[in-house]
Amino acid sequence: MKQYQIWRLVTNFLYFRKMDLDFLFHMFFLARYCKLLEENTFRGRTADFFYMLLFGASVLTGIVLVGGMIPYVSVSFAKIIFLSNSLTFMMVYVWSKQNPFIHMSFLGLFTFTAAYLPWVLLGFSVLVGASPWVDLLGMIAGHAYYFLEDVYPRMTGRRPLKTPSFIKALFTDDNVVVAQPNNM
Repeated sequence: MKQYQIWRLVTNFLYFRKMDLDFLFHMFFLARYCKLLEENTFRGRTADFFYMLLFGASVLTGIVLVGGMIPYVSVSFAKIIFLSNSLTFMMVYVWSKQNPFIHMSFLGLFTFTAAYLPWVLLGFSVLVGASPWVDLLGMIAGHAYYFLEDVYPRMTGRRPLKTPSFIKALFTDDNVVVAQPNNM
């Protein structure tokens, strides 16, 4: 940023590091949970989905920038150059919070409910040698989004993460048609 390389704020979310087992799992998570969020939670609400990603990217960037200034913590944050895995993990976290009772299986070894999915995947990342910070950052950003979008509005009746109108103007929201069966 010292040389005004502003594009790095966007491109650090587009690169997924080396191709290894952790990379393959994150690609799977990206494809699966991004699709599930788009088709269910954000169906017909493209602008809201984009705003969730923008919010997550902003939170992750802010955490890394501030964390890089804190003594003792900055050593761990200095190793985090790319935030694409964290943004992917944020989507997994948000999906798991919105679907906590779905039963899942991890590699056929054990079953659990979706509420524990981020923790299971964090443990797996540590087992394959990846930094837990990357996934933890995604969980922090996901929790911030979940709290501000779902929990806080239920507590107070106010919605702080309402998608701004200029973002909604960029996307045309499709009307979702739900087919109802005919009475027999």
